[in-house]
Amino acid sequence: MADVHQKNHDYHIIDPSPWPFLSSVGAFVLAIGGIAYMRYLNQSDLHLFGVNLVGPWIFFVGLAIVLYTMYGWWSDTIKEGREGHHTRVVALHLRYGMIMFIASEVMFFAAWFWAFFDASLFPNEVHQVARAEFTGGQWPPKGLEVLDPLHLPLYNTVILLLSGTTVTWAHHALLHNDRKGLVWGLAITVALGLLFSAVQAYEYMHAPFAFKDSIYGATFFMATGFHGFHVIVGTIFLAVCLLRAMRGDFTPKNHFGFEAAAWYWHFVDVVWLFLFFAIYIWGGWGAPMAEG
Repeated sequence: MADVHQKNHDYHIIDPSPWPFLSSVGAFVLAIGGIAYMRYLNQSDLHLFGVNLVGPWIFFVGLAIVLYTMYGWWSDTIKEGREGHHTRVVALHLRYGMIMFIASEVMFFAAWFWAFFDASLFPNEVHQVARAEFTGGQWPPKGLEVLDPLHLPLYNTVILLLSGTTVTWAHHALLHNDRKGLVWGLAITVALGLLFSAVQAYEYMHAPFAFKDSIYGATFFMATGFHGFHVIVGTIFLAVCLLRAMRGDFTPKNHFGFEAAAWYWHFVDVVWLFLFFAIYIWGGWGAPMAEG
């Protein structure tokens, strides 16, 4: 008699999991806490069922639930891969999922770039009276100092391009079962990611313009700051891959976790190149540059 539990297909039928429900609860609490805190920031008497909704603690409760869910869900995914559930078909679908995730991130950046180009290409828009008054009908706005693109921004460009090279080196080493090269390549990439974030933080602290009361500052910090957040996420992603590589988790034929991290990091590199040329160089062309 045939074994009714025998698997005769290439798909992975996962076990019952609490993570989808828990992630939904965490995202809901996170959103409610963040919205309540920002919307009623200046009010101290907003209560619901005796609970003060103004403080940021609800937001952090939701964030903790989301982070715990991410850790648990990805831990289960890694365990499934070790147990051989990631067949060629499953691995292909995981890659499709990562591609769709990166595509959704592209749409996020499209929104920030849309805002920047709308303001910079039409600084004297007749229907945008406040914009024309602030910019003086030109871009960058009249009298505004900008960052020198050939100083810290160029330095960070070199850092990210170098990090793209080192993560590719790590991937090549893995494919040739060079464990030492894999670890060193990932370690250098993580270090370069941390260096990029440190340089950008220093740049923000010494920027001659602020986020508030400035359409230039708002569009600049939203675009570059959102990218900076992605660099931090990518650095954490690669740091986890580094720890797994040191444990010997990846093999030349089974390393989707590292491959997804490398794809994400190359995406971050490409976005930065577009940011560098569009916002730092073209977007600041002709304006006085701040000394620094």
